[in-house]
Amino acid sequence: MAQSAPGAGNLSHRHFTRIRRLKMNRHNPMVQPSFISRRRFIGQASCAAVSGISVFNTLLNLRLAGDIAAANPPASGEYRALVCLFLNGGNDSFNMLVPRGQSEYAEYAAIRQNLALAQNSLIQINPLNDIGKQLGVHPGMPELANLFEQGNAAFVANVGTLIQPVNKVQFNAGSVSLPLGLFSHSDQQEQWQTSVPQSRAGTGWAGRMADLLQSLNNNQKVSMNISLSGSNIFQAGQSVFEYAITPTGAVALTGYKSAWQANDTFNQARSAAVDGLLAQQYSNLLMKAFANSKRSALDAYDVFANATNVNLPQGATFPSTPLGPELQMIAKTIAGRTGLDVTRQTFFLQLGGWDHHDEVIANQQTMLPYVSSAVGAFYNALVQLGVQNQVTLFTVSDFGRTLTSNGKGSDHAWGGNHFVVGGGVNGKRIYGTYPALYADNSLDVGRGRLIPTTSADEYFAELALWLGVSKTSLSLVLPNISHFYDTTASTPPLGFLLS
Repeated sequence: MAQSAPGAGNLSHRHFTRIRRLKMNRHNPMVQPSFISRRRFIGQASCAAVSGISVFNTLLNLRLAGDIAAANPPASGEYRALVCLFLNGGNDSFNMLVPRGQSEYAEYAAIRQNLALAQNSLIQINPLNDIGKQLGVHPGMPELANLFEQGNAAFVANVGTLIQPVNKVQFNAGSVSLPLGLFSHSDQQEQWQTSVPQSRAGTGWAGRMADLLQSLNNNQKVSMNISLSGSNIFQAGQSVFEYAITPTGAVALTGYKSAWQANDTFNQARSAAVDGLLAQQYSNLLMKAFANSKRSALDAYDVFANATNVNLPQGATFPSTPLGPELQMIAKTIAGRTGLDVTRQTFFLQLGGWDHHDEVIANQQTMLPYVSSAVGAFYNALVQLGVQNQVTLFTVSDFGRTLTSNGKGSDHAWGGNHFVVGGGVNGKRIYGTYPALYADNSLDVGRGRLIPTTSADEYFAELALWLGVSKTSLSLVLPNISHFYDTTASTPPLGFLLS
């Protein structure tokens, strides 16, 4: 899908954002064709034109001019990128990062019952910070465990969507505002992407970051937000939207200026016709926005395709499994950053299938190795490219899952564990509070549904500040951040990223 056309008028952005939201959770095949039909291209470009219509709030518009300047500028053009890996469906993350010591494992095994991993199967990790517990990593994630031990990965424990801090008494009394649709897939997927759990938001926190930071990129033809999972609300801003690609690269309009032969009069005529339509001056607002969007899509394709037509270093290899091709394409995009003339980027990709109401053990035994092997290969590619300190990958998911078993698997819950990977990570540490896992503990609101001890806002604030958002702008990106973090503080929200 094309980048949005700025200045297209004042049609309802919220109305068209609803269209985007309907498509947000659609699973995208691992391999898609690099070319699409003219009819499909026009349909996608039309959606981009409509969904990209800017309706800047006046206050936001006034503040942006000053806040862009206030954002942390790249040091001598330093490149930085965030890669958001969304584990769609709700990863059972207390089987990803697991208690390993005798007493804490006994609590874990007692509440998990048939969902508990064998104690001797866990990969031992040795955090530099003392959290009062010994922890292990799922046996299918040796690459992640190695990155942790090498100091290039960290875990953030018991994270979840929150409007404000809440305890068990307040939860039971209903005296504190809670996220809309708590425990619901669609609501929680949206809230992890918008970081506005109290309402239906029209923009995502990466989109709002891009509204502030896009101008730091010299080339404005391609959005700083690149998606491997199609349209998404995470990267939707007021003026910046995602540029959607496939694991094989950018999507072109079939036959448009495609490797013409001397006698290829058909494609020449087709391309000339398209150019002629786009060159016309349209008085109708929607037609004008549509034409602008198509022109932007064609221009963006040329820039992106040329810049990413690079070979990765010989040692940068990826597994032929889910996530491997996507992360390989992200690595190629990063390798082409000079051709794109960018210093700030975000990437978004999803891996679905984590709604394990049954067969948690078997499903994770298959799926967690997909994550670990692909992330390990991606970090190795960053090292080969010499940018491991400038790229940070982080995970999100709908929610954690119940510690108790439903007989076959686990159900929707709240707080869960996540990991961050990169040379800029202050690694080999556990951040946040890894909770006690015994039944009916002080965080358990039923069936092992744990109240988060770290808010998603704190997690995201660390990432946003590292990418270049200023503390004075942080509330524009994360409206609830003041409930969890003092933006005038000299210390970071959590500390898992080096400055």
